[in-house]
Amino acid sequence: MRVLYYGTYERDYPRNAQVISCLRGAGVEVVERHARVWERRRHKFSLGLGAMLRVAVAEALLLLRSPGERFDAMIVGYPGHFDMPAARWIARRRPLVFNPLVSLSDTLVADRGRFGERSAAAALLRSVDRIAFRKADLVVADTAQHADFFAELGGIPRSRVEVCLVGAEERLFRPGWHPPAEFHVLFVGKLIPLHGLETILAAARLLPEVPFRIVGSGQLDGLLAQGPGNVQRVPWIEYEALPEEIRGAGCALGIFGTSAKAARVIPNKAYQALACGTPLVTADTPAARELLVDGESALLVPAGDPEALAAAIGRLASDPELARRIGDGGLAAYRAEASEAVLGARWRGLLERLLEP
Repeated sequence: MRVLYYGTYERDYPRNAQVISCLRGAGVEVVERHARVWERRRHKFSLGLGAMLRVAVAEALLLLRSPGERFDAMIVGYPGHFDMPAARWIARRRPLVFNPLVSLSDTLVADRGRFGERSAAAALLRSVDRIAFRKADLVVADTAQHADFFAELGGIPRSRVEVCLVGAEERLFRPGWHPPAEFHVLFVGKLIPLHGLETILAAARLLPEVPFRIVGSGQLDGLLAQGPGNVQRVPWIEYEALPEEIRGAGCALGIFGTSAKAARVIPNKAYQALACGTPLVTADTPAARELLVDGESALLVPAGDPEALAAAIGRLASDPELARRIGDGGLAAYRAEASEAVLGARWRGLLERLLEP
């Protein structure tokens, strides 16, 4: 089987790198047809003239490079919403799979609030979402919660949306955690509303004796300027250095936002912690429950509740044996549901069903 991974997708983003790695591990030949647009941009999407020109040039380059390409199926990676019309033309009657990860309107309007709900930009983003979902023969979501949402948003049958978890890149994120000599809490990620930074900082204030290390930057940078003294801010570390950060923490944090989107996702950071065997604390959401069991594979706390988050962190800090059990349970859940071997077989099976006569 030969698959064309196509579009302006962000090449190094974990979801894309992971899918390609999983497919190759499952014996699928993957060739890439890629044009750079979003790499190393703080805000992935902009509706300004410059962004639209970059997208237009990239789409033209992709069309010029693709005639005569031999493939059995095509996958458009994240973020690839703007790529779908051209991809549909290139794929013709061959299966076209969309790996969107997110809805543009949900992310930029409902979650990050960059555009008003009734603005022209919001209407445009909803239209782009619908067109992208409808062009695909199959949309692959990262959780069942997201799958339901994508089907409703796109106005497509739920049977045209399947689920394949995100996982982690196992070339980097491997087991190796053990209780550190000095317990500290680690959060890694963009500082956006989805992640619940306010809740994390409030929990840190309730635990002045516990060090917190926050790695990342973004929309909510200003909140850290007034953060408590036990919070260390690290704006950026190289992706290749992340596994050592995660394995060296007393526990890792997931997300704690209270938006509808936060209830539909399991973030990269959660999978990465699980793959390393690091104890994970994250919000108790419908999406999290698709993979995790409270008290067995993670500690799950109510979203937006700093007291509950502080209590969970305190339990892990004071009980190394509990921390080890949670870390081992998380690693077991990862291996059973989200390892590269499991996800590779899942992705290959989805493609094989599309190719059946």
